[in-house]
Amino acid sequence: MPGRSRPRVPAQRYGAVAMTLHWLLALMIVASFSAGLYMTGLPFSPQRLKLFNWHKWAGITILGLTALRLLWRLSHPPPPLPPCIVEAMPGWQLVAHRGTHLLLYLLFFAVPLAGWAYSSALGFPIVWFGVVPLPDFVPVDKEFAEAVLKPLHHGAAYALGAVVLLHAAAALKHHFVDHDGLMDRMWPFSRQGHAR
Repeated sequence: MPGRSRPRVPAQRYGAVAMTLHWLLALMIVASFSAGLYMTGLPFSPQRLKLFNWHKWAGITILGLTALRLLWRLSHPPPPLPPCIVEAMPGWQLVAHRGTHLLLYLLFFAVPLAGWAYSSALGFPIVWFGVVPLPDFVPVDKEFAEAVLKPLHHGAAYALGAVVLLHAAAALKHHFVDHDGLMDRMWPFSRQGHAR
């Protein structure tokens, strides 16, 4: 009913591994996106090159953690939404809930892969943390890199930023407006214990 809080019920919670991967990825994505915005405005300098390397390393780490998180999710299905929340949510919100999660996973992969391809096409191999050389999976083609891969990486990154903000806004709305306890499922400091 409009204007009324949904009943707060103890919801099944995500496990410690899922929570750790969720919040670690969240922090890394915000940091990497912020570094990307900052470094593109810098003049050519050793600091700019250093930031570009850190940005690439963060992207590869995000890619690896996303693969790990997806494997974990497939082998450890998320807890179901509480029935009272499902009943209270309009149909479009349930569709948006599922669609947003699907889009997040797609962009978690697309953004770093497009960045990796862009770096490869420019002829700048990625050596992860200066130790592990990664293969170039597209041939060197600077014109293609600038015309296609750079806009693709930037566009996907901005799309990811927008979806992350939407996801965070929805979680905060459930917590502060609906008071339905939904955010407790993924909040590590909740008084409820981990589900699994």
